[in-house]
Amino acid sequence: MSDHHHKETFVTKYIFSQDHKMISKQFLVTGIFMGIIGGFMSMLFRLQIAWPDTSFSIIEAFLGNHQTDGIMNPDMYLALVTIHGTIMVFFVLTAGLSGTFSNLLIPLQIGARDMASGFLNMVSYWLFFLSSVVMVISLFVEAGPASAGWTIYPPLSALPQAIPGSGTGMTLWLVSMAIFIASSLIGSLNYIVTILNLRTKGMKMTRLPLTMWAFFITAIIGVISFPVLLSAALLLIFDRSFGTSFYLSDIFISGEVLHYQGGSPVLFEHLFWFLGHPEVYIILLPALGISSEVISTNARKPIFGYRAMIGSIMAIAFLSTIVWGHHMFISGMNPFLGSVFTFTTVLIAIPSAVKAFNYVTTLWKGNLQLNPAMLFSIGLVSTFVTGGLTGLVLGDSALDINVHDTYFVVAHFHLVMGVSALLGMFAGVYHWFPKMYGRMMNKTLGYWHFWLTMITAYGVFFPMHFIGLAGLPRRYYTNTNFPMFDDLADINVFMTVMALVGGAAQLIFIANFFISMYRGQKATQNPWNSNTLEWTTPVEHIHGNWPGAIPEVHRWAYDYSKTDENGEYVHGQDFVPQTTPLLDGEEPS
Repeated sequence: MSDHHHKETFVTKYIFSQDHKMISKQFLVTGIFMGIIGGFMSMLFRLQIAWPDTSFSIIEAFLGNHQTDGIMNPDMYLALVTIHGTIMVFFVLTAGLSGTFSNLLIPLQIGARDMASGFLNMVSYWLFFLSSVVMVISLFVEAGPASAGWTIYPPLSALPQAIPGSGTGMTLWLVSMAIFIASSLIGSLNYIVTILNLRTKGMKMTRLPLTMWAFFITAIIGVISFPVLLSAALLLIFDRSFGTSFYLSDIFISGEVLHYQGGSPVLFEHLFWFLGHPEVYIILLPALGISSEVISTNARKPIFGYRAMIGSIMAIAFLSTIVWGHHMFISGMNPFLGSVFTFTTVLIAIPSAVKAFNYVTTLWKGNLQLNPAMLFSIGLVSTFVTGGLTGLVLGDSALDINVHDTYFVVAHFHLVMGVSALLGMFAGVYHWFPKMYGRMMNKTLGYWHFWLTMITAYGVFFPMHFIGLAGLPRRYYTNTNFPMFDDLADINVFMTVMALVGGAAQLIFIANFFISMYRGQKATQNPWNSNTLEWTTPVEHIHGNWPGAIPEVHRWAYDYSKTDENGEYVHGQDFVPQTTPLLDGEEPS
């Protein structure tokens, strides 16, 4: 193994690498870059919402001739909202989070030399990179990027002549997403096969860390639901380019009657949301898995209800595939069918509550180590509960009518999915940065990053619930034509200031990340005194992860603070790595 390592060239080691550890870094850095683009877009359209009639030189500088004297036009506003949502949901929170940590941790935590297929792993990253490039290129086409919302509902997305953002930008969006879906499917199949087939001796499924269960179930959801989005996109391409009518019927543009007959945009909604709602958990489950590991490690306690947590992950995965209709309550759906989707939607609160209460119980009376990773994990529990409670309103078909397509919806999914997943991603980066780069991130900068992020996240999205309840619609580039919303203008200004401060706070993380990569304090082999297998590998990266034989596992991942009847630590310390053999008389885990 070591001979092969020395023969690597720069290209095979850093670019077309088949080593899962390098591929995880590629996913992470690409995800950070895409996150900068997506986050910056949100800053631009927040300026427009808060001060709709004010000229901003930064808007003119970045958006150019699409604007009039630094004031954003409605087409560009909708395009920014569309690409912001697309980038954050798919390119940051799906690929950047799951791609990074699934690649980094699966072989290390199950005791494998690498992924089942290093080549397919490399292909998965490069398809993701290619899809990212195509999506960024779409920003520079003459008519502007796709602008039908990140959900790309027809007819805006199906008729190239509908609006400027329905043209080439929309075509590039569809091409980018098709490539992205191929990347996700290849990666997910690789993760599933690796976890099922390459576990080391003694690593039973019931000894896997909860991170592995989260990544495993997430990959299964992806394999089930992403092909449906691909089929929706292909049918949309047929409607756009080949004259079919899957989603179109009785269309008029500028008085002209188009020839489309017999299609239905509701069909697209069904296909899109069959992926769209499981996508919430494709994003959220890896973050919850990361927080399980971080909370248990830094509470110095076994995770509470290990099997219940596995059961809740499975229940969430199953229920997430049968709730998609709650996005369509005002589409003319049969009321009885609406009540069915209401029931399944509210049902998903049960396994979600199991996870939340188990986190709280794990923290209870723990010896808490409040490092940045732990704080971000606790923050995730907070936003997961806060955002999840508003889901009970949106999941009820009668109540949803009042707040559908208002800022209440934006507040809900940003808190429960967006902010929660980002907090989990940050927790994972702070926790496993020593394993990725052999150095520690700056803890003081981490604290600043956490507190500014948490305060501004709630500062943006908590008031948004109230303006949504007041009826303020989403995706409007200005509300000045509606006098009934004048009293909400100051709230929008407050939220925008919070968003700008929160965006600036991420610069702390970016600086900390890239500076620590080269200048950070050198890490020890197991800086967090953790039990899982990745901390038994050398600090220096080698091919095959372990220099000799792969270690054997004798216990689960959560033997923290294990004491005897006298209150003494059974193994002389408050953590027991999974590789530690059982003592005489010690109960197996």
